[in-house]
Amino acid sequence: MKSIAVLPGDGIGIEVMEACVPIFKELNLDIKLKYGEIGWKCWINSANPVPNETWNLIKNCDAVLVGAITSKPKHEAEQELKVKSSNTTDYVSPVIQLRQKLQLFANVRPIVSLINNKSFEVYIIRENTEGLYSGLDFNPIPEPLENFINESTSKYSNKLKNGAATIRIITEEGFNRLLKFSSEWALKHGKSNIVIADKPNVFRNSSDIIFRLIKKYSLDYPMLNYTVENIDAVAMWLVKKPQKYEIVICENQFGDILSDVGAAVMGGLGLAYSGNYGLKETAYFEPVHGSAPKYSGQNKVNPMAMFLSIAMLLNFLGYKEASQSIQKAVEYTAKDKRFCTFDLSGAATLSESAKHIIEEAVKIYGNL
Repeated sequence: MKSIAVLPGDGIGIEVMEACVPIFKELNLDIKLKYGEIGWKCWINSANPVPNETWNLIKNCDAVLVGAITSKPKHEAEQELKVKSSNTTDYVSPVIQLRQKLQLFANVRPIVSLINNKSFEVYIIRENTEGLYSGLDFNPIPEPLENFINESTSKYSNKLKNGAATIRIITEEGFNRLLKFSSEWALKHGKSNIVIADKPNVFRNSSDIIFRLIKKYSLDYPMLNYTVENIDAVAMWLVKKPQKYEIVICENQFGDILSDVGAAVMGGLGLAYSGNYGLKETAYFEPVHGSAPKYSGQNKVNPMAMFLSIAMLLNFLGYKEASQSIQKAVEYTAKDKRFCTFDLSGAATLSESAKHIIEEAVKIYGNL
C-alpha cells in the first residue's frame, strides 16, 4: 500500500483539499492518506512553518500532496508571530523548504489546452534550488561582498551602504542534472524539442555553462534538439503561439515567472498544477494558486488544479489509469460551464464542481 502525506495548508487550500481528496476513496485506490500541518498558522504559533512532526510524516510517505500556502514578507512574518523566538527573522517559505530539504531540483509545470481552441502541451521545467532563488539575498550587503563588487566595477562606488544584493547561482552540477531530467522527461512524453529560456545576451558568463552542457547533451541525446532562446521572447511566443514549444527549461526565477504566464495561457491559476521531483523516491505535488484569503470559506474557488495535481501524483506512484481518469474528467468538466466555477465563467460552487469531477472520473475509470 502506498501512503501520501496530505498537507492542506492555509486559506482556500484547506477547503479545496477537503473537496478533492474523496476521489482516492471513490476510485477505490490502495492508498493511505496521512494528514499533517504546514503553513502560516504553524509559523505564527511556533515560529516554524514546517513542524518537525510534518518532516517525520513526509519521511514515512511515498509522495506529498500540498495545498495552497500563505507566505508573507519578512516584516509581516515578524509582526504576526505570537511566540518569542530567536528565529523571528528566519522565516523561510515552506515550499522552498520542501524543495531544498527533499532535494527536489525539478519543478514541472504542464501547460495544456483544457479550455483553449488551440491544441498544445508544453512542459515548463524549472530548476528549483539555484538561480536567483538560491537564498543569497542580502540587505545590508556584507562587507566582503561589497568590497568584491567595488573591485569588479566602479559604477556603484559609495552607493552600496544602503543597498541590497541578490546573487544568481548557476552550477554545472545543478544544470547538468536538470538537463538530464528534462531529456528523460521529453523521451517519456514523446517530445523532441527542448528550449532553454535564459538571457544569455545579459548573463553572458553564467549562461556559458548552459551552452557548454548543451553540446554534451546533443551528443548524449542525438534524437533531441536543444536550443537557447531569450526568456522575454519565449514569454511572448508562449502567449502568441504556445504550440511552438514542447519542453522549456529555466533557472529558478525565470521559471517562476514563465510558468505563471503559461497558467494564463491555460485559462488561469485555477487550472495550473505542478510536480516537484529529485533524485530520490519522494516527490511533492501542488496546485500553484495562492491561499486567496479573501475567498476562504466561500465555497467558490476552482478545484481543477488540485485534481490535476492529484492526477500527476498518481501517475508518479504508478496508478496510470486512475491518473488518466482524473485528467480526462477535468478536461470534460472544464468545457462544461454548468460545472465550472466563477473564474471560468461558470456559476458552480467549489463543492459542486468537485463532486462532478469525481463522478466523471469514477465513470471513466470503470470503463478502462
